Amino acid sequence: MIELQNVAMSYGGGDLLSEMSLKLVPGSFHFLTGPSGAGKTTFLKLCYADLLPSSGVLALFGQDARAMTRDQIAGVRQKIGVVHQDCQFLDHLSVAENVALPLSVAGRAVDQAELSELLAWVGLRAQSGALPPQLSGGERQRAALARAVMMSPEVILADEPTGNLDWEMSQRLLNLLIELNRMGKTVVIATHDLNLIRAAKPQIAARVLRIANRRLQLAGADL
Repeated sequence: MIELQNVAMSYGGGDLLSEMSLKLVPGSFHFLTGPSGAGKTTFLKLCYADLLPSSGVLALFGQDARAMTRDQIAGVRQKIGVVHQDCQFLDHLSVAENVALPLSVAGRAVDQAELSELLAWVGLRAQSGALPPQLSGGERQRAALARAVMMSPEVILADEPTGNLDWEMSQRLLNLLIELNRMGKTVVIATHDLNLIRAAKPQIAARVLRIANRRLQLAGADL
């Protein structure tokens, strides 16, 4: 699915990340921790080929990312949904239109019934016609999650998805991600919130990864 073999990522002549090896298998659930600036976002960008490694092998769905064409990378990205910490929307489009945007960009028809069902799943059916500036922080993150899963991806990567949310909304978003995992999706959540990881313990078998000293470490096999 996504595999890193001795991957390094360099910036300005120095390694930001080095000697990273990891295989994300179907249906797995991972938390990615580490201090600010450790490289969590860079790691996630590698996982969807927004960045390519300076050395080592990055394989996405059995293909070497550095040997893939732009069209092949675009095709692979349809299998990977990304929730950014600072989610961006087109403010002149409604919430429903923003969520459906990945389908529109891919030239695929939007099934309005499926779109409505997805918005209901994240608790935003009533806000479907609203514009993004009218949403709260929690509503924006749930809209971002809906947009990320609009293409029915096999992998969900979430970068500090609860970083700007209160605890109640953080748990709500976590529960949605856990539900996706139970549907068979592979989930990776980058977070500095250890309470979020502890809250997941009774609900899901997860692995905790930590980036420290430029390397990826297994912090614990089970929560």
